[in-house]
Order: sequence, then structure tokens, then C-alpha cells
Amino acid sequence: MSEARPNDPTLPLAIESLTVDYGERRAVDGLSLTVRPGAIYGLLGSNGAGKSSTIKSVVGLLRPRSGRIRVFGLDTIADSTLAKERIGYVPETSLLYEALTPREFLEFVAGVRRLAPAAATERMRAYAAAFRLESELEEPIAALSSGTRQKVLLIAAFLHHPQLLVLDEPLNALDPRSVRIVKDLLVRYVAVEGRAALFSTHTMGVAEELCHRIAILDRGVLRAEGTLGELRARVAQGDASLEEVFLRLTEEDEGLTAAVALLEGP
Repeated sequence: MSEARPNDPTLPLAIESLTVDYGERRAVDGLSLTVRPGAIYGLLGSNGAGKSSTIKSVVGLLRPRSGRIRVFGLDTIADSTLAKERIGYVPETSLLYEALTPREFLEFVAGVRRLAPAAATERMRAYAAAFRLESELEEPIAALSSGTRQKVLLIAAFLHHPQLLVLDEPLNALDPRSVRIVKDLLVRYVAVEGRAALFSTHTMGVAEELCHRIAILDRGVLRAEGTLGELRARVAQGDASLEEVFLRLTEEDEGLTAAVALLEGP
């Protein structure tokens, strides 16, 4: 595979030496990775690993201490507005206007994204039907369950058919049927030429099932990156599950062994 140029306008995402600090605490330490067209790219890590800080930097919610991020060749700081137009984003925690109904919120998003009203209405209806959300479209968001709110956020991210989806724990609070729908949508989404998706997850099975490449983060540091086969090779276990690979690469299996030993002791 040829080396990708970070400023390549066909490259969905290039992160170079990203460093993010919160005061004296370093959340992300010199992270570099590339998301190519057609890829579902997973960020995997424990709580505090730096996944959300990375994603917030990509979508422009955090100003990194140093490093550079490009979305389709656009610098996310120097060309922030143009870069954001290419992105659909689902945050880790719900960011919704609770006084609005889902329909009103999605119409607002469609206006911000400059979607034609007819196209926006058609897409909204199709996604609402897929998620069985039609009966809640006129309810105040404040009255909705966390799972229903997550569906609204997902629809908002897909609504303008962005070239890059950036999803932070997108399956939070979803029922099994909706999880299956999101998986299917992601696979079909990146099959369209030029698109890609970056998402963080704690769910090993989802990452193992969906991701073309995976970055394993540990306390802000990239411990390993590659396909599942490449990650297995790193730990010399050709049939290891992603969970086993993750625990070995982050050295968390040692703590687990000690904890189990305590439970088995006198």
C-alpha cells in the first residue's frame, strides 16, 4: 500500500503527532493515524485512554496542544468550517435541545447543513422508519429515553450524507435491533466511494466484526494499530480474540490475573 499524503484531498482523515492536554494531565500523546477511503476505523481503549479527546479534536471541539489534523486535505483549524461540512458527528454524551421535538431538531440540523427541504424530509422519514422512531418525532426531546435520544443523534449525523462519520460510542443505550441497524448502515455507508468512518467503542465484538483497522490507545499513547490479523501477529497469537489482543497489548491482563488470584485465595 502506497504512503498516503496527509494533504491528499481524497484522504478522509490524517492525524499527525496529536497531543492534547487538560492542565497538567496529558490525554493524547503524539498520536498519528490515517483513515483511508472505504474504511471503518476503530479507536479502542479503556476509560481515559484518549479516545474521546481524539474525536473531539477531529471535529473541532478541542484545540490540541500540538499536532495537525486534516479532513480530506483540509486543516481542521485553518479550514475549520469547510472541514466540518464533510463530517457527521455523534458525541459520547447527548447534546440535544430538549425543548425541541426530534422533528424540529432534525429540521434545524438540515437547515445548518443547507439541505433542500424535500431531501431533508425524505431522509428524515426513511431513517425514522428504520429506527421505528415515527411515533416519537413530535414528542419533546426532554421526555425521550436515552436510547431514543441516541437514535436522534445518529439520524442527525447521517442526515446530510457526510463524507466522514465520526462516532463516539455510537451504540450507547441502543436496543439490539437498533445496534444491528447501525452496523448495517455503517457497512453500506463506507461502501460509497470516498467515504469513511471513525468510531470509538468499548465493545470488542463490534470492533472485531466491523473495523477494517483498529488503533489501541492506552493512557493517551498508541500501543498498536492495524488489521485484526496484524494485531494478532503483534502478540504472536494467530487465533486470539480482539479482547485477548487488547489485554495483552495494554498489559491489563496482568492486573486481571492478580485480581482473579485474590478471588480464588483463602
